[in-house]
Amino acid sequence: MLKKIAIGITAIILIILGLALAQPDNFTVTRSTTIKAAPEKIYPLISDFHNWKAWSPWEQLDPNMVRTFSGAPSGVGAVYGWEGNDQVGAGRMEITSASVPTRIGIKLDFLKPFDSHNTTTFTLEPKGDSTTVVWTMSGPSAFITKLMGVFVSMDKMVGPDFEKGLASMKALAEK
Repeated sequence: MLKKIAIGITAIILIILGLALAQPDNFTVTRSTTIKAAPEKIYPLISDFHNWKAWSPWEQLDPNMVRTFSGAPSGVGAVYGWEGNDQVGAGRMEITSASVPTRIGIKLDFLKPFDSHNTTTFTLEPKGDSTTVVWTMSGPSAFITKLMGVFVSMDKMVGPDFEKGLASMKALAEK
């Protein structure tokens, strides 16, 4: 009886590992919203990390989070670091490219709870009296990401946070 249970558990583990190895090597999460504001009004909310506290979905998860700002005050070279509880972990963002007021590229490094290096892009496309803001994160899928992906995709894990952040950004920009 115990041998059958051990074989069953081993088979389940092997199936999960096989499914993890079959996951894509890269991931992309994208969300967008339309904001009734010009790109020039929205752009500073993204290009200046000091403004993220007003709209970022992760800022409210840890009121005691330690934030550091270095480099340029905004735009290319601006750096934001954070260290907090288990929900926010620790990491660093640096703006690596910018086309004012339509695009911002960010190097995003997670240090805790696991090491991960991704790229985040915000594009702002004017449409009449509104702007479509597209928030994209992409990066390599490490084995731990692939293993988690067997149960829940990065899109399902991060997508709702992007939606919440974009909704907060929209409310702020439309004031």
